[in-house]
Amino acid sequence: MAPADTNTDADPNANASAGVGAGTTASAKTSRRTPRPYHHGDLRRAILNAALDVISADGPSALSLRDLARRAGVSHAAPAHHFKDRTGLLTAIAAEGYGLLAATLAQAADLKDAGVHYVRFAREHPAHFQVMFTPELLRANDLELTTARTLAGERLRTAVSAVPPEGRGTDPRLAGVAAWSLAHGFATLLLSHNLDGPVGDQDPEEVFRTLTGMLFQPKSP
Repeated sequence: MAPADTNTDADPNANASAGVGAGTTASAKTSRRTPRPYHHGDLRRAILNAALDVISADGPSALSLRDLARRAGVSHAAPAHHFKDRTGLLTAIAAEGYGLLAATLAQAADLKDAGVHYVRFAREHPAHFQVMFTPELLRANDLELTTARTLAGERLRTAVSAVPPEGRGTDPRLAGVAAWSLAHGFATLLLSHNLDGPVGDQDPEEVFRTLTGMLFQPKSP
């Protein structure tokens, strides 16, 4: 669905080959070659994390690049440098989410397991999950987004195709839609606490496994 070299407003090598006049002192040379550092080893990651915190607390509508810059302790222009605009930031969050989802689906042993991993992803990454499936917030033709989304979809379809036809019907496309609807609907209801009553104290993942078995299993003649 990055580590810690200090980022800067300017290229740290920008003056590395520039000539220095005969009267230039060492301190002046140093200041010319050492731009003001940001407060973070990875500013892009810091802005993404701040955005995810805002979305988790107040939803995507509360997101503001100016506010994120304040939270990160950097100039107002810094978030735009990395993401261009608010849509670019939300698109980056969605692309990251699909990459994480694809990675977790790759660990699934079968369709039930894939659905459990889907639900688990939604519980562990609720801000990503919310943004990923709100298309009006995103730049639809973004290559990173479309690539990650396609990969996640392929992982789920692979799990569906491994179910024998007698357990999923003769139309694999509709079987994929059914599996996605089950996992996504269950995750959405779970995050909104609409399953608190029906599920009670049961483990949601075990409940989901049971539901999947009810829909995707060989039918008696």
